[in-house]
Amino acid sequence: MIARPEDRGMVTTGLGYDCHRFAPGRRLVLGGVELAHDRGLAGHSDADVLTHAIVDALLGAGALGDIGEHFPDTDERYRDADSLDLLRTTVAMLTHRGMAILHVDATVVIERPHVAPVREEIRRTLAEAIGISFEHVSVKATRGEGMGFVGREEGVAALAIATVER
Repeated sequence: MIARPEDRGMVTTGLGYDCHRFAPGRRLVLGGVELAHDRGLAGHSDADVLTHAIVDALLGAGALGDIGEHFPDTDERYRDADSLDLLRTTVAMLTHRGMAILHVDATVVIERPHVAPVREEIRRTLAEAIGISFEHVSVKATRGEGMGFVGREEGVAALAIATVER
């Protein structure tokens, strides 16, 4: 469905959230970038919580449902999937409907490893996958300060917000 003339220029936002628990023998991938760590995240795909939160934010901005609806963990096609491919597919869905992604802002909640050393690489990787300028992708990180599942280093969470123009 293409945007109606009266919708042109409308700006919408979407919010995304994801979390995965740590698992031995897996890679730790955040925003399409592999981080050195003794454990990765459990999941059907590569379990990239940051990219999953961004996908959900984009789908929300487009009023297109959620990541589980489009890329269900019951579908073998998505086993060990590269989450950047899911992101690119989501971007194509929005573009096909006449929407342009203006900005993405995300926060990773992780006790360790530190995201700061690879933050700019993550931003570049995400901007390229989304097809927007590096300056329009923001990635931040915070810790659990020893509290909750993040603070106990049981897993990682991510939140994202996306701004889209129709």
